Amino acid sequence: MLSQRTLVTGAAGFLGSHLCDALLAQGHSVIGMDNLSTGHLSNLDHLANEPRFTLIEQDICIPFDPGHLDYIFNFASPASPADYARLGVETLMVGSAGTINTLNLARKYAAGFLHASTSECYGDPEVHPQVETYWGHVNAIGPRSVYDEAKRFSEAAVMAYHRYYGVDTHLVRIFNTYGPRLQPHDGRVISNLIMQALAGEPLTIYGDGSQTRSFCYVSDLIEGILRLARSNEHLPVNIGNPVEWTILECAREIIDLTGTTAGICFQTLPTDDPTRRRPDITKARNLLAWEPRINLRQGLELSLDYFQSLVARP
Repeated sequence: MLSQRTLVTGAAGFLGSHLCDALLAQGHSVIGMDNLSTGHLSNLDHLANEPRFTLIEQDICIPFDPGHLDYIFNFASPASPADYARLGVETLMVGSAGTINTLNLARKYAAGFLHASTSECYGDPEVHPQVETYWGHVNAIGPRSVYDEAKRFSEAAVMAYHRYYGVDTHLVRIFNTYGPRLQPHDGRVISNLIMQALAGEPLTIYGDGSQTRSFCYVSDLIEGILRLARSNEHLPVNIGNPVEWTILECAREIIDLTGTTAGICFQTLPTDDPTRRRPDITKARNLLAWEPRINLRQGLELSLDYFQSLVARP
């Protein structure tokens, strides 16, 4: 593949920073953009002396133009429950005005465009596992709606720019992902449970722990995204690990890995928390020849040093 000038919005975030690494490894030049509302510069410290990487601190809700681009990866958005609960209006804005601004750049420069959507578009699903043709079961006015509806609007905008303006767009629906650079205490399952285990605190389970998630290690996810970016598919594609775990099973795996003896405590299930989450990845297998390779135990082992380093910080 020829070297491209690429833009990654949300570059200082968990997924955005790993995507920057992967694009640079492929020989591209990367402009990272982030307003640092939820991203962290520490995720990009290792790129400080990389001449093909430039970081711009910018809110994409305000129109901007960094010059000619060959490809845009739009990953800007609060993504953890703690963040979008705190930044509800900002989440709606980045999913609407921010998405439109980046799509306008793609149209101007005839750039490829990949938008990071989410399994939250399915809400608390009544179809299981979730296939891309399922329209979802979402509470449009509930506490999670600022994130869910922002992503659903973004999908509509992306498809409109493809249909009406011919922009070469792609939509990835991302399922639960974990790995190094996931922020501690951000409301996501893996980070919360590992940090509690390493601190010797009881692991918090909401509800009875029977609700399910499907956990994809970050390198597997990024590989699927890059394959989708090179494809001719414009409709949404699920990228995630189809192996389903209950939250209680996940907690027990972390207890076994870390050796904690602190036990488990149960708390009330949050409003609209999905009871089941598992991707059908038939489309990704057939179109992209992609499926995850790293199982949960392997991924947790690969992540442990990172989380231990966070606990060790003064």
